[in-house]
Amino acid sequence: MDLANFIKAMPKVELHVHLQGGIQPETLLRLAQRHAISVPAQNLDDMRRWYNFKDFDHFLDIYDVICECFRTGEDIELAFREFSSGQAAQNIRYTEVTFTPPRRIEWSEQLAALKRARDWARDELGIIVNVIMDIPREYGADVGNLIADWVIEGASEGVVVALGLGGPEADNPAKRFAEAFNRVKAAGIPAVLHAGEHCGPESIWDALKYGHSARIGHGVRCLEDPKLVDYLREHQIPLEVCPTSNVLLKVCETLEDHPLPKLMEAGLYVTVNSDDPPMFNITLTDELIRCAETFGWDEARMEQLTLDALRVAFYPERQTLVDEYQATLPNCMSKTDTSPITNLL
Repeated sequence: MDLANFIKAMPKVELHVHLQGGIQPETLLRLAQRHAISVPAQNLDDMRRWYNFKDFDHFLDIYDVICECFRTGEDIELAFREFSSGQAAQNIRYTEVTFTPPRRIEWSEQLAALKRARDWARDELGIIVNVIMDIPREYGADVGNLIADWVIEGASEGVVVALGLGGPEADNPAKRFAEAFNRVKAAGIPAVLHAGEHCGPESIWDALKYGHSARIGHGVRCLEDPKLVDYLREHQIPLEVCPTSNVLLKVCETLEDHPLPKLMEAGLYVTVNSDDPPMFNITLTDELIRCAETFGWDEARMEQLTLDALRVAFYPERQTLVDEYQATLPNCMSKTDTSPITNLL
């Protein structure tokens, strides 16, 4: 079996992927037609063409339309089910999907929809899909506190596993939402903040200090601060790296220029993810294949990345999954869990 087919077949784990950003063009068209919402494309071919990535502003335009089309719990359930089917088709057995909750829908309706869809993915597809709910950075602290309350309730139902923070980093510090992150930490729930993507190391320090971020979404610009690199290495704080997203959003120019190899050479804890798959014309499978071809990775590296991601999942039974994975991965570089991470809070 060649490497590409090996990657396609192997069990995989994804920690950084967005539900709204994971909606396929056909699902968006269906939702728009369901609610008679005007969108730039009226048929599937035009919708697919509109989805083709152009630039960051175009990406945000698509994302805004997707959010606008979430009007009911049934919309959330449909999107979650179709997303989960796509993950299962890639043999991604464990996923943590980031969901930005629309405030126009009653929280009880959203939670019920997430729970139904999560249970369906488990029972019908045999995969685990847990939810990270995120706060949009451009909103105020009051919205952050509201979403924190929802996260705490969602965690009590076993559906939500963490609080996140997404959106534009510039002029939107994590400090604004310190109360929300303190609240979920007190409830025993971890946090994972996007940082170090479009802003530099100061954004990562901010996420660590005020957001208690157990993992860092992206984090690739940490290399600009040697003290930060030392801190991340010492504490083995995982980075959720999304290479194709970084290239398209101009964090780096090409995949060949991506800092991923340097992050790994620095001894940092790295996972590989797809971010917003259909919007970037990528899947986790394709992401891993491209990285393997570009950086010279082999089967052992692929298996190690899977285990490394699973070991830092926000899932109480993750060690059981690690043990199951290790039994099926023949080439893995490390058959024992040497990670110092024992508590992700």
